[in-house]
Amino acid sequence: MMAQYLRVKSSHSDALLFYRMGDFYEMFFEDAEIAAATLGITLTKRGSKDGKDIPMCGVPVHSVDGYLARLIRDGHRVAICEQTEDPAMQKERGGKGPLRRDVVRVLTPGTLTEDELLPARAHNYLAAIGRWESQLAIAWADMSTGDFTVQEIGDGGLETMLARIDPAEMIYPQDFAFASEISEQITSSGICLSEQAASLFDQRRASEALTRFYQVASLDGMGDFSRAMLSAAGALLAYLETTQVGNMPRLLPLCAVSDAGYMEIDPATRRSLELSRTLTGDRRGSLLHAIDLTQTAAGGRLLGDRLAAPLLNVTAINARLDLVSWFIAETDTVETVRSRLRTQPDIERAISRLSLGHGGPRDLSAIASGLIGASEIAGFIRGHSTQHIDNLAAALPDLTDRMVAPLSLADALTPALADDLPVLARDGGFVRQGYDLALDDVRGLRDESRRLIVALQGRYADETGIASLKIKHNNVLGYHIDVRSAHASKLMEREEFIHRQTTAQAVRFTTMELAEMERNMASAADRALAQELEIFVQLRAHVLAAVDNLAAAARALAEIDVATAAARLALLGNYCRPQITDETLFKITKGRHPVIEAMLDQQTPFIANDCDLDEGKLWLLTGPNMAGKSTFLRQNAHIAIMAQAGFYVPAEAAVIGVIDRLFSRVGAADDLARGRSTFMVEMVETAAILNRATPRSFVILDEIGRGTATYDGLAIAWSALEYLHDVNLCRTLFATHYHELTQLQKTLDGLRCHAMQVREWQGAIIFLHQVVAGAADRSYGVHVARLAGLPAAVLGRAEQILGELETGQHGAVDAGAIVQNLPLFDYQQQAHAEPDMANAFIAEIDKTEPDSLTPREALDVLYRLKALQPAKQNNE
Repeated sequence: MMAQYLRVKSSHSDALLFYRMGDFYEMFFEDAEIAAATLGITLTKRGSKDGKDIPMCGVPVHSVDGYLARLIRDGHRVAICEQTEDPAMQKERGGKGPLRRDVVRVLTPGTLTEDELLPARAHNYLAAIGRWESQLAIAWADMSTGDFTVQEIGDGGLETMLARIDPAEMIYPQDFAFASEISEQITSSGICLSEQAASLFDQRRASEALTRFYQVASLDGMGDFSRAMLSAAGALLAYLETTQVGNMPRLLPLCAVSDAGYMEIDPATRRSLELSRTLTGDRRGSLLHAIDLTQTAAGGRLLGDRLAAPLLNVTAINARLDLVSWFIAETDTVETVRSRLRTQPDIERAISRLSLGHGGPRDLSAIASGLIGASEIAGFIRGHSTQHIDNLAAALPDLTDRMVAPLSLADALTPALADDLPVLARDGGFVRQGYDLALDDVRGLRDESRRLIVALQGRYADETGIASLKIKHNNVLGYHIDVRSAHASKLMEREEFIHRQTTAQAVRFTTMELAEMERNMASAADRALAQELEIFVQLRAHVLAAVDNLAAAARALAEIDVATAAARLALLGNYCRPQITDETLFKITKGRHPVIEAMLDQQTPFIANDCDLDEGKLWLLTGPNMAGKSTFLRQNAHIAIMAQAGFYVPAEAAVIGVIDRLFSRVGAADDLARGRSTFMVEMVETAAILNRATPRSFVILDEIGRGTATYDGLAIAWSALEYLHDVNLCRTLFATHYHELTQLQKTLDGLRCHAMQVREWQGAIIFLHQVVAGAADRSYGVHVARLAGLPAAVLGRAEQILGELETGQHGAVDAGAIVQNLPLFDYQQQAHAEPDMANAFIAEIDKTEPDSLTPREALDVLYRLKALQPAKQNNE
């Protein structure tokens, strides 16, 4: 056995080998040590090699998925080694020793299909980088759904593409050199990198692999693919052939896409806008979480895809919006459709598992029930669409047609499947009684044998006078007669009872009659299972024959789910339909932040704000921290993304000219792994914006230059603002604390100054969260510090210094002069005196009885309180 293990392991040295032994998968040597440490299971030993104990650990077959998930999340590859022959086959070939075993599948982060190992509402992409001379392309596929796409990458576009598709694993040629920035970004994002032989990416070999897989003479009918595209797609296909050991998944026809079709959003912008995950990595709190009201896993995946890649084509965007508009107009239809979608299974992933040979009876049932549910939904929509034909969305008839096209498959599957289904076909019992008469006959023989064994037990008990005699079954002895030790002598004396085993509590026997019954039962059970497996193969073949229509129906259901979810969101949130145009407009009326608004309780309304970049493409926004500048910036970026993804937006009205690239620089932190300070991160992101933004882009910038000296930061912010206005010419929201920049509206025609409105009351400030025209005259930093809980002494000292700075002459700050004018010692004395004064006030008030005071006595109290007030400073 160990020789066999080492032989198999030598072919999969880069993976942990799960070697099947009975009801356990076992690991040995270094694999066992790694698995035991990762999984927290016991490391033991079995046998020895070269005089040293062999480390060993194992996990049960029935619960392996949970262990596999943990190993895959930890970045390991796992090779599954199963028995590939039975004793009869071994006997035929005259073999000796253990039955043949071999790897039947290699699990990697990008090649998973099991529901237990995958996030239900997100794609699990495997990506591959291809190249031809100076051209680069990236292909990506989801084995669990069949999606297969390829796209060329422009200069500097790899990082942006990876941020958009967010693959679980990426393969690349051995001699491919990543730029250090991209390599660090990949590492930090958790993408598993798998280096492969350069020959795998050969364009000629890749093209042959694709034509062979799709069984076509040429790929011309599928699209126009560059050599770099073929390199990427062919390498991905070859990697799947290796990991799936020839058992290839069902993949949709390869689709070539152009970067001109989607809004470009770089990784830094995706992070800062928290599109799919927050900065802490959580889904909750992201834009995707706030707007995802889909009912199905496939719908959730499609919604995530659309939000990650907003469209640039006005017609395509409006087609999506038309579908949402129809469901908004048909509110009753929305609720009924959504209630039926709630019970829809994941047809896409069921198809994938069946195509790979991993599926079972429950996947067949999921497809059957899913098709029946789809036809009911389609029928309901059709019934309402005929009544309201005037405002019918153009896409709706096609969607309903696709949903009902494979319905006949459900008629073939449903009668065959029992109500209570096992996970695996080999467990049997999944074919409904009455579906196949021959199977029913064999099952009858099997069940009759069981009844005969029960009758035999009663007869033996009567004949021997042992009322406690039982006929039992275990995996070692099979069926046997079990009696307590005290009665064993009665059976020992009888010739027909053959002794098999003695234990501390019982003695076990068999008889020729019982052995014959067991053989008959085993034969009938084996024949019944064999017939059931034949039926399963036939039903699976029906599914695979209809796979194209099935995939189209599943996609149509997902589109209906996304449209009804968007309609429900619009109705609940009072969202509006955006007007999309090819002009460079951006006019939002009473816009709101979709994430923050969803978090507020009903008693706390969100303060809506307008944003009109039509008359002046660049807004300079000033105001204190916590007043809502960053919220305002982000909400307009979110509205733009939602609009071009085909969703209604949180506003009273929205007119948006198509945005080709969206850039955000909001907030920053040290990137210690790359040796970058906060300011360096800020400058790198700002450089990307200034170098790449076009007149059709949309940019939000928050507090550029804050990470360095005041005058350096002001100079950088000033020049960046001028460059955006004069060179990039893009729609921009620029928030700053440098109030000096407001003077630029005198020289920059397209600049408009706006501020976050606040009110001062009794020494405190009240944030109104309202954007108004004009400029803020101060930043109220000390007031915000008070809200944060800084000590009173620190706040008081800060106010003194701020007063000196604000009343001083323009120019360099003379810290020495300030120290002389505001000596710390004097301030500390005053700070210590203030608590005593407060205590005296409190004592005086405590001893006063207001109800008993005469007017004269009340006046005396006021004089005494007045006397407790310290003398005013001369400079106040």
